[in-house]
Amino acid sequence: MTPPDRQLHLNAFLMSTGHHEASWRLPESDPLAITKVEHYQHLARTAERGKLDSIFFADSPVLFGEVGRRPAGKLEPTVLLTALAAATQRIGLIATASTTYNDPFNLARRFASVDWVSGGRAGWNVVTTAGPDAARNFGVDDQPAHAVRYERAAEFIEVAQKLWDSWDDDAVRADKAEGVWADDTKIRVIDHEGEHFRVRGPLNVPRSPQGHPLIVQAGSSENGKNLAAQYAEAVFTAHQTLDGAQAFYSDVKARTAAAGRDPESIKILPGIVPVIGSTEAEAIKLERELDELIKPEYAREQLAKTLRLSPDDLPLDRQLPADLPSEDEIEGAKSRYTLIVELARREQLTVRQLIGRLGGGRGHRTFSGTPDQVADAIQEWFFAGAADGFNIMPPVLPSGLEVFVDHVVPILQQRGLFRTEYTATTLRGHYGLDRPGNRYAGAEAKELTSIGSAF
Repeated sequence: MTPPDRQLHLNAFLMSTGHHEASWRLPESDPLAITKVEHYQHLARTAERGKLDSIFFADSPVLFGEVGRRPAGKLEPTVLLTALAAATQRIGLIATASTTYNDPFNLARRFASVDWVSGGRAGWNVVTTAGPDAARNFGVDDQPAHAVRYERAAEFIEVAQKLWDSWDDDAVRADKAEGVWADDTKIRVIDHEGEHFRVRGPLNVPRSPQGHPLIVQAGSSENGKNLAAQYAEAVFTAHQTLDGAQAFYSDVKARTAAAGRDPESIKILPGIVPVIGSTEAEAIKLERELDELIKPEYAREQLAKTLRLSPDDLPLDRQLPADLPSEDEIEGAKSRYTLIVELARREQLTVRQLIGRLGGGRGHRTFSGTPDQVADAIQEWFFAGAADGFNIMPPVLPSGLEVFVDHVVPILQQRGLFRTEYTATTLRGHYGLDRPGNRYAGAEAKELTSIGSAF
């Protein structure tokens, strides 16, 4: 088959000792790596050695899962990105931040700052954060309704983009002779007043190298897909089947066109957990070794939370109950709920078997095989209109990323599907995206009447 004109986009999704929940129990794993900057710097440099587009960190403002099950807690990702920016030169740096439990000004400033620190390599994965536990960390008894969270998210992104545009690119003159550091006619208040936010502006950071940090979105519900179509430039998504991935791909591309945007301006990146061995038997053996290290009592409790059931409702050697809640009754993580239930029903899995399937990637596709077989799996979905690239989720770190970079990436390069060298210096450049223009360029600035004191 002749390769398409376009090339793959590959992002490395980095999570402590790996995506498999039992990865920390392997003899070679460091169970304390979760707080070691050196661990993440090594991973970032490894991904950059493979010429990957970007690395990505998930996040949530709540302690996730049971601490007995796997390494829990995580470093705040935008802070971590600054350390990784200093350790790398080209690879993109994407962090997750919630629109439900942040304010636009502070978050817009934080990502603009990371964009400056990294020389134009910052990206923001926009999430709305499901679950009552997170809400209670912010003095709220329960999470806002699904639709409300997405309405707030859309306005939040709009405010952030206005703030990023509140400085013209040439606002800073740094004219020593004239004694003029910046032209105040090119810095604007935004005076945003909406349903959820009132923000005056301007931002207290000049317009960053990318203009706007890259916007990534990871929700696959109807509201999530609409938000992606309106604002996202990359979408992280989870699919188990080619048919499902193709349907999602065409749906999001169509919604993007309907929103008045070029469908090529949004990159769809399904997650894949590649378990790689020198032979297929070796890869399957590694997957089984990891699955055998799962503690089912912890995993069943987490599955019960996802399904809004009691653990007692989920006997390990029986299939899921017939009377599960409908998707309409689920206020958080709707798309992941649907994916898990459909997987269990389609393959008639027992709870124990389902726990094993979810242990590697929490609903993302797990594929075990040789480097050639992994490359074939990636190529199949890419050629079939199911993906613009992939969110690579190594089951074990650092070894899983090292094997992917050293053995799978060269195959994709030999097939003409992936770059052999970086040709851009910014994250937008890696994804083939233009630097956005400034919405206020040429507009008359309002007088900046409020000048803060440094003392």
